[in-house]
Amino acid sequence: MADWHNAPVPTFWPSLGPASARLVIVGLAPGLKGANRTGRPFTGDYAGDLLYETLLEFRFATGTYQADPADGLQLHDSMITNAVRCVPPENKPTPAEIAQCRPFLEATIAAMPNIRAVLVLGRIAHESTLRALGKKLSAHPFAHGARHEIKPGVALFDSYHCSRYNTNTGRLTPAMFKSVFASIRDELATD
Repeated sequence: MADWHNAPVPTFWPSLGPASARLVIVGLAPGLKGANRTGRPFTGDYAGDLLYETLLEFRFATGTYQADPADGLQLHDSMITNAVRCVPPENKPTPAEIAQCRPFLEATIAAMPNIRAVLVLGRIAHESTLRALGKKLSAHPFAHGARHEIKPGVALFDSYHCSRYNTNTGRLTPAMFKSVFASIRDELATD
């Protein structure tokens, strides 16, 4: 469709650039009718509604989220990317797709000289991020709300993905999601 982005979705950087961000948020992949349509991570689907509402509440973003990349929303002290850059069939990326996209995740993280926290949304993002950082999966098991020291001064935080499926089934509530962000905000306050 001519009015759809329908291509690899780039990282959503803060307006002041990568050096201004201490938090990187890693999702799974662009949503078919969300980021695949709009070209901005988590924009245009339910997961984005919860994520951007929470980012605004915890002062990692300013403006108004209107599910449109032209809405003027700006990130502060944070950026958003995905483990997989293109929409996978049935929202289930294959191991080969995940591995093929990992160099982009590695480059994104490497471009952030002031990174202090990584929030991974779901097990696939968790595992791909650990591999991108050269860490053993067995040393850092995924668990919602867990905090992992991945190197001095940098912590990885786990959350269930903020998808409609997870929230509709009660696996993730807005309060559970916001609790992870409160932990991240506390972590960053120690700088």
